[in-house]
Amino acid sequence: MKYVYINCFFMVVLLLMFCSCIDVANKKTTLAIEDNGRHYYPLLAGQQKDLSFNLKNTGKNPLLITDIITSCGCLKADGDGVRFSIPPGKERMLTLSYNSAKNVGYVKHYVMLYGNFEGKAYEEITFDINVVPNAMYTKDYEELYAEEVDSRAGVEQLVEGEENNKGYYMDEDFKKSIHDNK
Repeated sequence: MKYVYINCFFMVVLLLMFCSCIDVANKKTTLAIEDNGRHYYPLLAGQQKDLSFNLKNTGKNPLLITDIITSCGCLKADGDGVRFSIPPGKERMLTLSYNSAKNVGYVKHYVMLYGNFEGKAYEEITFDINVVPNAMYTKDYEELYAEEVDSRAGVEQLVEGEENNKGYYMDEDFKKSIHDNK
């Protein structure tokens, strides 16, 4: 009989814990984004820039960020991914990496944060920047990408060779390797 009471007690505790976890996602809160709508100084095409935004939960419930959508593939969220939480009254930095190789000229970017916001589905971070091409010659995306790959190339480039000097293979080469392994 003693074990029945203990089991019932644990079941009630587990049920209460489970119900409180479900309820957190439905509780709405507010967010303050420090220095939203920034205007950055011009950047040379191909340069990288790290952007940090201070996010503060100004509500009374935990803030749950469930997804981050950027307006361009040139923006990537750093850190522990796109899902995180901020306790009430606390702050957290959101760091984005911006690759200017994919843009030229005036560019305005939008970052949408989805979560349990009061009165709306998402909050929006905006910033703009001018990406300036080299004065002597405007490179296209492929040239900027090739420069980026060359700057990262190390042992892999030495072992594998250039893209245009890799040679070729034939169907017979695959058949030979299958028979050699038997």
